[in-house]
Amino acid sequence: MARDHTPEAMVPPPQIAGKGGRRRGALSATPQWAASGLRLLVTMVVTFLGLLAVTFFIGRVVPIDPVLAAVGDRASGETYEAMRRELGLHLPLWQQFLIYVGKALQGDFGTSVLTSNPVLEDVKRVFPATLELATVATFIGIIFGIPAGVLAAVKRGTWVDHVIRVIGLMGYSVPVFWLGLMGLLILYARLDLVAGPGRIDLLYEGMVPSFTGVILLDAALAGEWDVFWNAVSHIVLPASILGYFSLAYISRMTRSFMLEQLRQEYITTARVKGLPERTVVWRHALGNAWVPLVTVIALSYGTLLEGSVLTEIVFSWPGLGSYITNSLLNADMNAVLGGTVVVGCVFIGLNLLSDFLYRKLDPRAR
Repeated sequence: MARDHTPEAMVPPPQIAGKGGRRRGALSATPQWAASGLRLLVTMVVTFLGLLAVTFFIGRVVPIDPVLAAVGDRASGETYEAMRRELGLHLPLWQQFLIYVGKALQGDFGTSVLTSNPVLEDVKRVFPATLELATVATFIGIIFGIPAGVLAAVKRGTWVDHVIRVIGLMGYSVPVFWLGLMGLLILYARLDLVAGPGRIDLLYEGMVPSFTGVILLDAALAGEWDVFWNAVSHIVLPASILGYFSLAYISRMTRSFMLEQLRQEYITTARVKGLPERTVVWRHALGNAWVPLVTVIALSYGTLLEGSVLTEIVFSWPGLGSYITNSLLNADMNAVLGGTVVVGCVFIGLNLLSDFLYRKLDPRAR
């Protein structure tokens, strides 16, 4: 009888499945994706313009005359003025900035005084060496830093935790140039366990076609394993030193994220259900800690790409850091600013990549 007196208005209408329902869902999701893409594009443009503004005004503030760097201090007044007009330095500052932005958008950062090549060509030539060094160092930091951070969190307050934290603290405290010099003195000069400075021995120069500029990858693709292992013997020491600093940062952040996850209720529930401790720690806790770790690893990678200057100088590594340093010492501001913009663009790209991976790994961020 109750069923007979139920009003028809209270009976939910039948769900109509089909293309129309899916189309409505797709249309409702489309504006969100469009708005998200537009915000991302605006963020990229504003960040890039800010980067160009900073580099431009730094180039105007530093006490280096780009005209003298180009013509020399013995040039006549007419030559000096002609070069000043050619560089556009006689124009108002706002007009110089607009010209600088327009050329930068075309990849034109001027000509290097030191090499007489376009700055972008020089950057393309030296950047693969820095990319190779930073990538290997980041892998070292991930392989050793994450397990160390997990172990320190699981063994919190024990001697294991204290040892790992001291090792990480030393990674922040020891100067990189001193560690590099000690590594060369002991492992290269005394024990002869690794190769010396440089990317490769002179004997193997030019033996491998440069497809990517990364010697390890080019040698492996060409099947030149003698060249490959020689390059490994050169990169292992500087990459390990940089990787040590990456390890210190990644292990500390991993420990922090793991301690936060191990205090959550789902971990207690998993343990009450009788799951093995290894599964609870490495699958559940670390699985959730991976979400913020992605951003940490991306920032660590970007830091190694732009912060390997001292390592490159100590090991005579022909990368972007050495290029910018030599250009600064020779008052080659076009090369300095061009290299700085490239490093800034790498940071922007890594931040976008980490944000994309963050959304993929964490459904709550979508």
